[in-house]
Amino acid sequence: MDHDQVLEAFRLECGALTAALAGLSEAERNLPTRCTPWTVRDLLGHVCVVIDWVPAMLDAPAPGEAEISAVEYYRPDDRFSPRTNGKRIALAQHRAAAPANGAAFAEDFAATWRRVDRLCTVQPAGRTVRTRHGDAMLLSEFLLTRVVEVAVHGLDMADALGREAWLTPAAGDAVTELLLGPEHATAADRLEWDRPHFLRKATGREPLNEAEAAQVEQLGIRWLALG
Repeated sequence: MDHDQVLEAFRLECGALTAALAGLSEAERNLPTRCTPWTVRDLLGHVCVVIDWVPAMLDAPAPGEAEISAVEYYRPDDRFSPRTNGKRIALAQHRAAAPANGAAFAEDFAATWRRVDRLCTVQPAGRTVRTRHGDAMLLSEFLLTRVVEVAVHGLDMADALGREAWLTPAAGDAVTELLLGPEHATAADRLEWDRPHFLRKATGREPLNEAEAAQVEQLGIRWLALG
């Protein structure tokens, strides 16, 4: 996907999440999610944190060339270690504790992603950035990993709240293409699963039953492991 397509998917999915979380009660914000130990509030804090890395990345000198793709970004190294995961949990909970009330809870997320959207809109298509893990990436490739965060954790929050998924087609297609590769993304359509169902299965949020596993095997689908 090119820069404009990824940014549009990011914008639409963040807008959908903003609308979905507006007006949540305190009890809803404190519901547990499948991402233990995070509540809905904590999980949104995590999404805010991972989006809020972008402004500092854009302020820093751009690396000469990209070395890592969005797929390679998910390689299982120290970024997924227990130590790093502990820091990730603490950062999310600290961010989630900052908003004083329900309105501020949603407004913090909205302000965060809209700022990133504005900053990224004026960047050239070939803009490179260096991630906090040291990876030199195209901005569009890093933004694709942020689409993954918003979309997949949006499913986690929707499920915790007992709501229908608000996954947008643009984000659903972008994450599916990342998981399967662009040359195999259409194979997901042959499963006749809707995008939320596919992404829950593909990211391990729901186990495959015997019939589904047979379908996946028959179609030769191999998806990317996120971490």
